[in-house]
Amino acid sequence: MKNDAEQSEKIQKVLSRHGYGSRREIETWLVAGRIRLNNQLAKLGDRMVAADTIEIDGRRVIFRPEEAQPQVLLYYKPVGEVCSRKDPEGRPTIFDHLPRLRDARWIMVGRLDFNTSGLLLLTTHGELANALMHPRQQIEREYAVRIFGHLSAEQTEALLKGVQLEDGWAQFKSIHDQGGEGQNHWYHVVLTEGRNREVRRLFEYFHLSVSRLIRVRFGPISLPRELARGQSRLLSDAEVKMLFKQAGLNLPMAR
Repeated sequence: MKNDAEQSEKIQKVLSRHGYGSRREIETWLVAGRIRLNNQLAKLGDRMVAADTIEIDGRRVIFRPEEAQPQVLLYYKPVGEVCSRKDPEGRPTIFDHLPRLRDARWIMVGRLDFNTSGLLLLTTHGELANALMHPRQQIEREYAVRIFGHLSAEQTEALLKGVQLEDGWAQFKSIHDQGGEGQNHWYHVVLTEGRNREVRRLFEYFHLSVSRLIRVRFGPISLPRELARGQSRLLSDAEVKMLFKQAGLNLPMAR
């Protein structure tokens, strides 16, 4: 097979753009031998052109014209759901409640852990998901956090300057005191990355236990007050445009 290097693209980039998964997810499929290119086993690093044929798990991929405006869904994740398509323990997953798609699939933009609720974005556009999750974009994630106890001025300063966690340096971009009653205290905090359980671990650094954690904003998109837990809505054209701008991507045009 001879591909024109100027027109060819990596397999994971093409499949991701057409909504088959994130680049990282598709790379794992390549390593696992689940993808064939022109009837030959594809490997990581292979490139393709429009005339090539692709199969995933033995099923031929049919590329349809790309949408003028990719879909982005905002889901209010409740506590007690897993951010996975299937859970070995049989727990409910977010995909149990999402609207069905034809010839596309929802790709998560990051994750929320089992005990965290709030705003979760999903999209049919893999390149958008990939760009929004990439650390270089420094996209803000805002959380409402309830802890048992409260932060001292010294602890607040330290969390803004940064502390050493087991997986590297971490810090909040901002911390806003929201008050509270009794021993329970609320804060709004902002991060510019999405490491596993990072908000909880930053408070636990000072032996402060998080009892509630809600993501209320991702980049320019805030959690709507009128949306109930377990409900979703499609973002407007204007909101999708804002996300593409935040991700440093051009909004696809109709072909």
